[in-house]
Amino acid sequence: MIAARAMGDALRAALENDDRVILLGEDLVDPYGGAFKVTRGLSTDFPGRVRSTPISEGAIVGLSAGLALSGYRPIAEIMFGDFLTLCFDQIVNHITKYEAMYNGRVTCPVIIRTPSGGGRGYGPTHSQSLEKHFLGVPHLRVVASSLVHDPASVLGALLAQDSPVLQIEHKLLYPLHMMLPAGGRIEGDIAEQHVSADGLRTVSIRPVPRQDCSFTVLAYGYQAELARRVLSRLAVEEEIFGELIVPSQISPLDWEPIDASVNVTRSLLVIEEGVEGFSWGSGVAARISAHFFGKLRRPVATAASDPTVIPSSKMLEAEMLMTAERVERVIRKVAT
Repeated sequence: MIAARAMGDALRAALENDDRVILLGEDLVDPYGGAFKVTRGLSTDFPGRVRSTPISEGAIVGLSAGLALSGYRPIAEIMFGDFLTLCFDQIVNHITKYEAMYNGRVTCPVIIRTPSGGGRGYGPTHSQSLEKHFLGVPHLRVVASSLVHDPASVLGALLAQDSPVLQIEHKLLYPLHMMLPAGGRIEGDIAEQHVSADGLRTVSIRPVPRQDCSFTVLAYGYQAELARRVLSRLAVEEEIFGELIVPSQISPLDWEPIDASVNVTRSLLVIEEGVEGFSWGSGVAARISAHFFGKLRRPVATAASDPTVIPSSKMLEAEMLMTAERVERVIRKVAT
């Protein structure tokens, strides 16, 4: 099953299982079914609970906040992650603060989904990965979809708690087939799942036992899939063995599975598509470097896209984003 369909089925299950769930966003209703067709068919089957909105991201998120305060479980879609800037105030100064401001007497469990990332030639304002600007916001969970995490399981865990959530879904994942762990394996590789106390999973993927891996790669979303492909091929063709850690929640991080891997390999590479500088990777590097001070074989390596505006030209875009070729280069560098 492709990722877009899996996400759509997860939303369907949420609507079926809880009458409080409402979907809001631009062009969600049939026949359009959303910009990436994730919600196709849902408005027909759940009339009145899947709503297309005016083109106002601030209004979408503000309305969602009001619904959440009234006891509903709104799931808002922002058509492109770039437009999160238009609802930054609603998220940072309102949704994430209400529970603390009112001493726990209210909760505001808004879930905001948004397609993100480049690689499709959409240009400077429809291709960015802006999630780093939301990392570390108190009481906000930032989650990233991947091919190795079941969307229904992730969404179920998020709906079972009352924290606001920002869910990042990379556009290039939508047409790809899910690769969920089965029998402790993903395409022949060992796949280990660590479940946090709140039900969110981190998946560790390695071609050989951990003690035979010489480095750890930490990545999420589409970058995790690129890294998985590279690591699988290098293991078969060149006997270069590394372990890939894929968290479903990227902020706050569940450090236990990351620490378990780095404690053995003593080498870490962090990959993300967002531009370099004050990034997810730099935050991880700071924490791992302090936690494993004196134990690492080399400094923590980070890899991110170039700190510039994403060009409209797909050729120029490929030169500055973290493409498959760049992912392989940085993995080879830490493997030497």
